[in-house]
Amino acid sequence: MLKTLRNALKIKDIRTKILYTFFMLVVVRIGAQLPVPGVDRAYFANWFASQTGDAFNFFDAVTGGSFLSMSIFALNITPYITSSIIMQLLTIAIPKLEEMQKDGEDGRKKIAEITRYVTVGLGLIEGIAMAVGFGRQGLLEEYNFINVLTVVAALMAGTTFLMWMGERITEKGVGNGISIILMINIISRVPSDFTSLYDQFMKGKNPGIAALAGLIIVAVVVVTVAFVVVLQGGQRKIPVQYAKKIQGRKMVGGQSTHIPLKVNTAGVIPIIFASSLLQFPTVIMSIIGKNDIGGFWGHVLKGLNSSNWCDFSEPVYSIGLLVYIVLVVFFAYFYTSITFNPIEVANNMKKQGGFIPGIRPGKPTTDYLTRILNYIIFIGASGLIIVAVVPIFFSGVFNASVSFGGTSLIIIVGVILETMKQIESQMLVRYYKGFLND
Repeated sequence: MLKTLRNALKIKDIRTKILYTFFMLVVVRIGAQLPVPGVDRAYFANWFASQTGDAFNFFDAVTGGSFLSMSIFALNITPYITSSIIMQLLTIAIPKLEEMQKDGEDGRKKIAEITRYVTVGLGLIEGIAMAVGFGRQGLLEEYNFINVLTVVAALMAGTTFLMWMGERITEKGVGNGISIILMINIISRVPSDFTSLYDQFMKGKNPGIAALAGLIIVAVVVVTVAFVVVLQGGQRKIPVQYAKKIQGRKMVGGQSTHIPLKVNTAGVIPIIFASSLLQFPTVIMSIIGKNDIGGFWGHVLKGLNSSNWCDFSEPVYSIGLLVYIVLVVFFAYFYTSITFNPIEVANNMKKQGGFIPGIRPGKPTTDYLTRILNYIIFIGASGLIIVAVVPIFFSGVFNASVSFGGTSLIIIVGVILETMKQIESQMLVRYYKGFLND
């Protein structure tokens, strides 16, 4: 990886793209420090610290601390991510959008334009919810229409600006603009998390105990990262053979290729969906100021909160972990089913004269792909669960709470690997261009 980056910096065009991306990310981090006018930041920091759950921890991590400090980037790119997921789901449900997706570059541009409008709409809704919900509880220095309007306008402007920057990085930088912004936000929180772990388990302790604690922390992180790398890179290659046919006087075809099926077919989406679904009631209660409800529903809310899982003093709340695992598996199958269609793949292979060796074209191919896919999805979902549960386990047993967890590590590793592939492909294209010009 370092060798690839070093070679890329020697090429002027790619070096310019890398520097452009770097300076754009500097702007992102500067914007994360600019406060929203009219907001009492001390109140919000105290409110956040008083929360017993971690419903907002991941949200604060993906915003790079902007949410906690209530900067103009407090909503960050989460509305864009949500709108992209919504558009993917609607593409399956609405035939017109499905036609756009299949309509080449023009269709994709139209879908991207719709995604931008949906992002602005979601940013408006979320901005109003935060300004009104938290404003009534003391977030604003003075709760009135002008201040609410100012906060909503600032949050919407921040989200729109970040969306624009992400697209510019994709166009003029190294690519994957939105993902890179998301990654840098998460990475920005890692030093403070390690500082918290140091203060909790190492500072003031016996040197031997402190060294052992440090070794365990490093070992857990390294093993988890290595596991994520394997999970992200793992794939099952389905061999495909194309029959030979005569075109004019030439015999064409007969190539051998493969269909790459990633082990982690749905990426981090199942974890995000499952976490969001479980945390939604807690978030709503926090916004409307009803955190301290008791009785049956109070116990339900505690069971949905991952900070109460794996706590041996109150094992009943770990039932929420079982619900979480079931949801991750369900969304892994659900999301993959709308992004990979075995019937469509089998039909396209049949039209092009392709077949899987030993499998008849048509329905047998569809059944074979479905069977293999179901097997791979289960393995990928199991890997996701392991990565997600490890930090939850240490949080419940040792109270080692950090803003980054399995989800964050999957995002960081996935974006880094994908970005390096983008840089390598750009280097390869430039090499071939130079070779042809020579």
